Amino acid sequence: MERISILELVEQIPDEASAYRFMEKLRWPDKPVCPHCGSINDHRFLNPENGTSRRTRTGSHSQRRVWKCRDCQSQFSVITGTPFHGSKVPLRTWVFVLFEMCANKNGIAAREIQRKYGVTAKTAWFMTHRVREAMKVGVAPKFSGTVVVADETWIGGEPKNMHANKRPTRGKGFSDQTPVLSLVSMDLGKNEVRSQVVPNVKGSTLRAAITEQTDLPNTTLFTDSAMAYRELTPKVARHVMVNHKAGQYVKRGAGTNAAENYFSQLKRSIDGTFHHVSVEHLPRYLAEFDFRYSTHQLTDTQRMQRLMGQTAGRRISYKRIAEQP
Repeated sequence: MERISILELVEQIPDEASAYRFMEKLRWPDKPVCPHCGSINDHRFLNPENGTSRRTRTGSHSQRRVWKCRDCQSQFSVITGTPFHGSKVPLRTWVFVLFEMCANKNGIAAREIQRKYGVTAKTAWFMTHRVREAMKVGVAPKFSGTVVVADETWIGGEPKNMHANKRPTRGKGFSDQTPVLSLVSMDLGKNEVRSQVVPNVKGSTLRAAITEQTDLPNTTLFTDSAMAYRELTPKVARHVMVNHKAGQYVKRGAGTNAAENYFSQLKRSIDGTFHHVSVEHLPRYLAEFDFRYSTHQLTDTQRMQRLMGQTAGRRISYKRIAEQP
């Protein structure tokens, strides 16, 4: 799909009907696919061919473009089964929010969505989390035959910078920061990152997380010299460790700089854009930054197309998010 700017997007999408057409080009480049049964038959288009709106069963007019499946006889549109399904927000607004979340490398705050598009703060917050849910990596093959950089970091404020009555008091050295492990696959410059919240940075925890995402015998592993990673040496094709305590950051062209660069962008964006991210919702924010990092070679519209290709089955309710333990 050709590169497009926000101004061109506004010109192309003046109403709801054009928003549906635009989303159809993103999700169905060839022909509509029934989200209920997966059929690619020539489905029956229910809207008038010479108009932009159709009359609903209640007698009102709608610009929502709808098909009826030739096989399962179910009605569907381009947003059926996606995070946008059932939303009262106009699809035109969804397109612009989707574009901004795909294009802004620092992310966009819910309050900014509220101001720009005239929705409530609650709606803006829900919209951004719906998009982040779609950005999550689904069932993906393990990293194999490539170089993988593994490193961990902590998200959250330093206890020493907190007010005295807000500092953790559960023992010396205790921190409320959340540990995050990131794996960066460096495959011919097409880097892909997968991040996850881990309960701790014990060796057994980190090794289990790396093993789950990586085909160890066919992988070259770059890490720092932490004891947690040393037991992986006999299990991988090649393991290069750099000793940060000795001031060593690159060793024979290897190092953890790829992961450090990702952490730098992630933390600057959280501090500058979101200011605070709760532990319960951190995995979705990680998915957002993973998605943009892994698709950095694509244009904004290509990134939107990639995202729409993985929205099926990603519908999520407000109750599930708001009441998340």
